[in-house]
Amino acid sequence: MIRKEFSEIQGIQVNPLKIINGPKGDVRHALKANDTSFLGFGEAYFSTMHQGEIKGWKRHNRATLNLVLSSGIVRFFAFDDRTDSVSKGAFAEIILSLDNYQRLTIGPGIWLAFQGLSENNAILNICNMQHDPTEADNREINDPIMPKLS
Repeated sequence: MIRKEFSEIQGIQVNPLKIINGPKGDVRHALKANDTSFLGFGEAYFSTMHQGEIKGWKRHNRATLNLVLSSGIVRFFAFDDRTDSVSKGAFAEIILSLDNYQRLTIGPGIWLAFQGLSENNAILNICNMQHDPTEADNREINDPIMPKLS
């Protein structure tokens, strides 16, 4: 397993996002139709997690995810086991918060897990296709063929 930066895994983009502060509340950008990571719209949903809990491992085989922090602090883990990838064997992690406000675009074939680090954690996923339970694979967090998470 090779430790890399999140954006060094083929098929992952990390895009800084803009927060526009206002006296009555802020505007947080998420995704625009002219962003290079916008591949169409299938569905958008929020995923929440309790503090300390890890969700994953999950690999989408056709879907591209655009993940944006809605609240809290979340650590994301990615693992590339694709045989045809230049980053095969790479493992990466990144922590997102409002101080590190970015969009993670995760292409098909990359394993993903995420952990809530604060009390109220939520991420928005803007996916290019509607949910299809047959297009994704799941593994337990402690699966011995997956990287050990700490």
